[in-house]
Amino acid sequence: MTDDEHEAVRDLLAAWAFGALDPAEEETLAPHLAECESCAAQAARLRETVRLLDGPEPSAPAGRNNGALSLALRARPTGPRVAAHAAPYAAAVAGLKALLPELEGRWTTPVVHDWDAHATVAHLLAADEHLAGELGVDARVPPSRIEEGTHWEDAWNRRSADVIAHEHGRTPEETVADWAAQADALLATAQAHDPELAARAVTLMGMRLPVADHFLVRGFETWIHTDDLGRALGLAVPPPPPEHLERLVRLAVRVLGLALGPTAPPVLFSVTGDEEWVLGSADEPVQAELTLDPYDFCLLVGGRYAPETVPRGQNGDAAAVRNVLERAASLSWL
Repeated sequence: MTDDEHEAVRDLLAAWAFGALDPAEEETLAPHLAECESCAAQAARLRETVRLLDGPEPSAPAGRNNGALSLALRARPTGPRVAAHAAPYAAAVAGLKALLPELEGRWTTPVVHDWDAHATVAHLLAADEHLAGELGVDARVPPSRIEEGTHWEDAWNRRSADVIAHEHGRTPEETVADWAAQADALLATAQAHDPELAARAVTLMGMRLPVADHFLVRGFETWIHTDDLGRALGLAVPPPPPEHLERLVRLAVRVLGLALGPTAPPVLFSVTGDEEWVLGSADEPVQAELTLDPYDFCLLVGGRYAPETVPRGQNGDAAAVRNVLERAASLSWL
């Protein structure tokens, strides 16, 4: 098999982990996994991650020789049982924990922005700190020295940089242990289990939202950075399961609608397989239509797509569509 053919097979692995291949692709992949140890190992890791994300649990077609995969595909424990609003965060935490062993000896790998893998986990330690502090979880990093009254975005960037600098003076294993302990403590709070307690609105990182939605934001960011790490390592990271992706999309649409405001040129917006929303003015006729895949929409809001490159369907006023795409991309602080 040539290198190009080998790469084409590896591109099928994430879909295989979700049981989403068509029969022709199954016929291509099955014999390759039986012969290629590296792809078989990656396939095993991906399917384990799917299980940890509490997504669909595909079963192997009758007659497939699972060989090297049989041991690795045994059932694994899922993340902690929490209320629906905290489930995407629990799943994302479990997904990152499943990926972390792949980073052994590779912590200096460049990942995103100017961060290496160690800094990326340190950033998540800092990012979770805001909700953790609000819910009474003990701090895992030194207190912030940023002056009160600093604009939230400047304060956030400086705090993230300070935590990364601090963690670079420690071992990656110490950083991972503190991130995991803080995430587990967040998922053990009463607010992660009780929707009524999680209905209280608080302002964190410039957004006044119910605590339940802040758990969704944590899940969104944790998944985004897990995907960043996977890409840096050349490993495919499955997207969130559909029910979690739907929650993330709905929250992102609400935030985008608020960011656009009531005077923007109205655009009929939809994501594949979901409902439609009119973004912008409610007093004018719709000027354009825009459709995005939910996964691509989340990557756009997460700053992983440029407005001009995100795959989309559109018609009508191009300027109105561009306004929505640019505003969506501008929401990212990840």
